[in-house]
Amino acid sequence: MVVVSSGFANSVILTNSDSKSMITSLISSSSSSSRSFIHCNPSSSSLAYVPSQLRIDFGVRKSISDRGSARVNPRCKVVSERTTDVESPSSVKSSSRSALEALKISAGDRYTKERSSVMVIGLTFHTAPVDIREKLSIPEAQLPQAISELCALNHIEEAAVLSTCNRMEIYVVALSQHRGVKEVTEWMSKVSGVSVSEISRHQFLLYNKDATKHLFEVSAGLDSLVLGEGQILSQVKHVVKVGQGVPGFDRKISGLFKHAIIVGKRVRTETKISSGSVSVSSAAVELAQMKIPESCYDSVKVLVVGAGKMGKLVIKHLVAKGCTKMVVVNRTEDKVSAIREECKNIDIIYRPFSELISSASESDVIFTCTASETPLFLKEQVKNLPLLSSQRMFIDISVPRNVESCVSDLETACVYNVDDLKEVVEANKEDRARKALEAQSIISQEVQEFESWKDSLETVPTLKKLRAYAERIRDSEFEKCMEKMGDLTKKQKGAVYGLSKGIVNKLLEGPMQHLRSDENEGRCLDEILENMHALNRIFGLETEISILEEKIRSKMEKAKN
Repeated sequence: MVVVSSGFANSVILTNSDSKSMITSLISSSSSSSRSFIHCNPSSSSLAYVPSQLRIDFGVRKSISDRGSARVNPRCKVVSERTTDVESPSSVKSSSRSALEALKISAGDRYTKERSSVMVIGLTFHTAPVDIREKLSIPEAQLPQAISELCALNHIEEAAVLSTCNRMEIYVVALSQHRGVKEVTEWMSKVSGVSVSEISRHQFLLYNKDATKHLFEVSAGLDSLVLGEGQILSQVKHVVKVGQGVPGFDRKISGLFKHAIIVGKRVRTETKISSGSVSVSSAAVELAQMKIPESCYDSVKVLVVGAGKMGKLVIKHLVAKGCTKMVVVNRTEDKVSAIREECKNIDIIYRPFSELISSASESDVIFTCTASETPLFLKEQVKNLPLLSSQRMFIDISVPRNVESCVSDLETACVYNVDDLKEVVEANKEDRARKALEAQSIISQEVQEFESWKDSLETVPTLKKLRAYAERIRDSEFEKCMEKMGDLTKKQKGAVYGLSKGIVNKLLEGPMQHLRSDENEGRCLDEILENMHALNRIFGLETEISILEEKIRSKMEKAKN
């Protein structure tokens, strides 16, 4: 039995062999104090010693009769029923010192017991409006500086920033979850000018396995505005490219993003989630591509009517599908010039609205996407257009329609409107939703694989310390042996040295193997970590100050200098 006294409570730690009567004896012999607490640890049967006339709640009701009674429950809730006596000043002073020492120890224990965590602190189109996201976005040129600043924070060890039009996500390895979130949020507020309270209102937080799963879903396009879109994978790749060689973009975060790229590629390859258009503009281009014979791709003449938002998207999708030349009819040339600047090496010819019919007469496929409230192409106009070897195709994605409905009655023309495309889009959306379920199965496998790799890194310090420990002994014994054996040839010394190395390597082979994750051996992570703790105890490899605490102290010292 061990008794520890402080100003807050007198603690009694009882082993299983201590008799129940000991509790009765201690409680009945105690003097009253001004306040009483009790803490219960089921593994050590520890009780805080308190005066009589109290209630101890252990779950199983049990009375202890003498000058007081107790009701016992594992949660150990205690309320004192008598607070009349006052402790002497010397007792308070002594107890206060003990309490202060206990507080210092408990502060150290927080770092000894807490492992570093992978976290994501972010805001996306799901959680925050665009006016908040745009203030938090970080330009590409400033990403290396952002990583350095984040890693200079006391509790942040590694960092990466994924900043796009739809999301601002900061991935970190934090030495303390609570402090890490606080420091990163304050940093975000400092660089953006958005208050901490405003950021906290819109941000989301995910830790360890959940953070890993989230990034894998992002990379696979499952968290995008358009399910399965491919641009986000390129943006994740760019994070790795920018982070290379930047201090702070280290093993865990770098490994996480590189694995996310693998997951993104695997999901798209195995599920084909990116196939099938899910927007009207992309469906319009895809439909035209389906209807035109492949042999005519290079010679087909394309006309786009309108260079507004929808027209611009149609042009971009045409370029993505390999179209290198097109005519664009618009009221002004400014928008067409701006699109031409964005689409380098593409021949985009501007024509004013006055040349609409003449431009149509030279075209095989015509996309119409203007805000005109009256039809731009009437039946009589289309009827008088020069004949083609096949039907002239009109794809009208405007509402109201730009192509008169009766144009479809002509044998020389075929017309598709937005309703025809919506069916394609909805079918593709349903198909992508089914593929997203398949993707989740892949992501679950990959999360498990990455987490196993990440957790196996916990054994690396023990592996290094064990080998260093063995090497120190080997080197010492080798030197003693050389002194005793006197003059030896270089070859003889080499043989003895090789023998000593061989013995150490053979002895370490077993312990080292049990610290590594090997699927063939069937060892789980818990078993590996248990082996690690056992080796730390057996060979005295543990240090008084934890690795985490050392890192934090080092960071704080650097910050002061």
